[in-house]
Amino acid sequence: MSDIDPDTRSALTTTAHLMADAARAAILPHFRAQGLGADNKDQSGYDPVTEADRAAERAMRAVLAERRPDDAILGEEYGSTAGSSGLTWVLDPIDGTRGFISGTPTWGVLIAVGGETGPALGIIDQPYIGERFFGGFGEAYCEGPQGRVALWTKSNTALEKAIVFTTFPEVGTAQDRAGFEAVAQKAQLTRYGMDCYAYALVASGQVDLVIEAGLNAYDIQGPIGVVQAAGGIVTDWAGGPAHHGGQAIAAANAQIHASALALLKPFAR
Repeated sequence: MSDIDPDTRSALTTTAHLMADAARAAILPHFRAQGLGADNKDQSGYDPVTEADRAAERAMRAVLAERRPDDAILGEEYGSTAGSSGLTWVLDPIDGTRGFISGTPTWGVLIAVGGETGPALGIIDQPYIGERFFGGFGEAYCEGPQGRVALWTKSNTALEKAIVFTTFPEVGTAQDRAGFEAVAQKAQLTRYGMDCYAYALVASGQVDLVIEAGLNAYDIQGPIGVVQAAGGIVTDWAGGPAHHGGQAIAAANAQIHASALALLKPFAR
C-alpha cells in the first residue's frame, strides 16, 4: 500500500512490534509447561487451541484497542472486528499449535496489516528462540540472538537444486498432495513440519520454496509481508493473490517460482 504516509507507516511498525512483544509475554509461560491442555476446534479431525493461543490474541487486541482503535481486526481465535480506517490487522497468535503442544520451537506469532490488496507489513515472531522476522515499508530483517540481520532470499533458480517445505505430508486434499509431489519430485530436498518458520527460512535465504494448501488468511498474510519484503514472491497455485488463503506457494525469486508454478497450475483450485 504505497499510499500510506510516513507517519502512519512508523505508527504501524511500532504497533506491530508492541503486539509481538505482548504476544511473547503471554505465550512463553505456557510453552513446555507441564499440564498444558488443548481443546479441539475440529470435531471431524484435530485442530488444537490452547490458553496460550487465546491469551496471545487478547494481548495483541489490547495493544490495538489502545493504539489503533479505528483499524479492523481478523484473528484466528476471536474472529473479525470492524474498523473505519481502511486497514485490517490479521493475527494468528500461534501458527503451529500442534508443534507448540509438542514442545518444538517451530511455531510462531503471525501479524500483518494492510488493505484489500493484501499486507503492507508482516511479522513472523518465534518467542522461544527470540527471533523476529519483519518485512514491510522497504525493510526486511531478523532481530535475534545475533542482533539484526538483513533478510534476502536465495538466488538459486534451478528447481533440481531446490529445498522445498510443506507443513503436513498429506498437504491437503489428494489433488493438493499430487500438486506438491509434482514439484517435490523435481527438487533436491523435501522437508516437512515447520509451520510458519519455513516461510521465515525462505526470507532468510535458506529455503527455496514453501508449498501449502488449505490455508486461512491469518496463516499466510504475515509470511507474505516478510517473504515479499525480502525479495521473494508469494501467490496461489494459479499465480494469483494468496492473501485470502487456500493454496499458496512462497518462492525465493521469480524464476524458481515460475518453474514450480508450471507444475502446480494443473492442480490449482
